[in-house]
Amino acid sequence: MFSSYHRTKGGAALLGVRAAGEVGPFGPYGAMGDAGGMEIEILVVPDCPNGRPAAERLRLVLDCTGRGNTGLAIRVVADQAEAERLGFTGSPTILFDGRDPFAEPGRVPGLTCRVYRTPGGLAGVPTLDQLRQALRAAAR
Repeated sequence: MFSSYHRTKGGAALLGVRAAGEVGPFGPYGAMGDAGGMEIEILVVPDCPNGRPAAERLRLVLDCTGRGNTGLAIRVVADQAEAERLGFTGSPTILFDGRDPFAEPGRVPGLTCRVYRTPGGLAGVPTLDQLRQALRAAAR
């Protein structure tokens, strides 16, 4: 689903960066697709089964909301010390400008799987609507 893979300065994979004028699944991308310089990152543990579905859903939301040019980085959290330093409470964790819109008070940092409360019950990835709402709130 991703047309390209790039690296950020820190070495994290940057997914789905598209050039203005490139044609994607929802038509041509333009410079207005930028999320105003927002940094979006997905933190995962190695071999997380929900990392790719989270990235695919988030990319779809970005595309559908006119933010198709926004980069999406995936960072692997490899040890407990890094999890504690990042406040990582499970894989996948989605960050908008370093903030977790799905954070739950009292969750302890650790190398674990994460579940999200969705209208359909607990799931390994937020719904498209939940991601859309979180993106909208973060962009304010």
